[in-house]
Amino acid sequence: MFSLTVRSHFMIAHSLPREAFGPAQGMHGATFVAEVSFRRRELNENAIVLDIGEADAIIKEILDDLNYRNLDEHPAFAGKLTTTEALAQYIAVTVAEQMKATVDGPHLAGLDVTLREHPDAWASFSLDMPTT
Repeated sequence: MFSLTVRSHFMIAHSLPREAFGPAQGMHGATFVAEVSFRRRELNENAIVLDIGEADAIIKEILDDLNYRNLDEHPAFAGKLTTTEALAQYIAVTVAEQMKATVDGPHLAGLDVTLREHPDAWASFSLDMPTT
């Protein structure tokens, strides 16, 4: 299995209004480093997983919609907790949807999103994709 990883970062504000989150129940900010890894069983005719620029543009578009936003007010998260794990899942699913319209997207076996909130703490979500 081959993989290509592209990194970016984004900053959000949110609250996690449940007792389990202690002081994070109140409004606070977070800065995430997002790593999106695209997996493919075979390389394409150019001997790559996919074009890095294309991957970067898709990730940038998705993260731009989150950057400097209060996720408590973002329509995609209405009634949902915006934990690091839930954000990783949202980004993975959204990237997968965008990839369907690309040349290499239908050939991807899956993708992994890792959100690093701190050098010692991160969460990931893996999504398998049906290939053609």
